[in-house]
Amino acid sequence: MEFERGHLFHIYNQGNNRQKLFFNHENYLFFLRKVRIHILPYTDIIAWCLMPNHFHFMVLVRDTTVGVASSDADGSRKQLASNDTDGNCRQRSLNDSIGIMLRSYTNAINKQENRSGKLFREKTKAECLTCQDCITPSFYNTKSGTQIHIEHPEFQYPQICFDYIHDNPMVAGLVKKVTDWEFSSAMDYAGLRDGKLINKLVANEYVEF
Repeated sequence: MEFERGHLFHIYNQGNNRQKLFFNHENYLFFLRKVRIHILPYTDIIAWCLMPNHFHFMVLVRDTTVGVASSDADGSRKQLASNDTDGNCRQRSLNDSIGIMLRSYTNAINKQENRSGKLFREKTKAECLTCQDCITPSFYNTKSGTQIHIEHPEFQYPQICFDYIHDNPMVAGLVKKVTDWEFSSAMDYAGLRDGKLINKLVANEYVEF
């Protein structure tokens, strides 16, 4: 999927062969720090959830490319606004930045777990929630395969995706309430935590919470 500026996207991936991605509490926090470095410069994050073997992000794309310092090998040192002029910077796409993030996280986990090989599935999925010509319904399939049919998908998909992301831990039986799961934005929207990763002002333009 090619990202388009000004549109909402549901970004998700899972462990290769459904394997575990997060082995301890610090792994979740480490991944979120990488999200700040590699995804936040391009987007406003509307919702997110990290599950033991997969992740979900709902984002509004502000820029599809940003400037990074030419000496920056992994995106961790410095990222510039897309309109900054710096003779020592080069442009990096959101697609590339996500790939760098996942490879960097994989390297760290492989070292931690004394393992090798791929951690994530080959392709990270990115489904547009507001592009009328390419909206897909896969993110709200139920376990039985039943799909919800809605009349105005470009307006209703964002809310369905927002709720779906937050419901994941409860549906999986990990918690009894969505706000009991630490590693999602549900706690922030419920006022139980003042998380800085999401942008509630932008979210309010697209969803109800």
